[in-house]
Amino acid sequence: MKVTDLKLAFDKLHTESSKVLVGLEAPFELLVVALFSGGHVLLEGVPGTAKTLMAKTLAHMVQAKFTRVQFTPDLMPSDILG
Repeated sequence: MKVTDLKLAFDKLHTESSKVLVGLEAPFELLVVALFSGGHVLLEGVPGTAKTLMAKTLAHMVQAKFTRVQFTPDLMPSDILG
């Protein structure tokens, strides 16, 4: 994929996300970079800062499956993996 293609895709995602997300430009940009590079993301922060909305919005725009894991201090790997 060419850099110009990535820039065009990024611009489209940014334009559409700004219709839903307000004030989350920097975290959203990092999510998109992780998506383009095949990386993983752990969103941390205080409750009510639209982390889930941001992830759901990106998943919807790229037609991906969205799942969420609610972490607690006593969460074990077997709780997620079975």
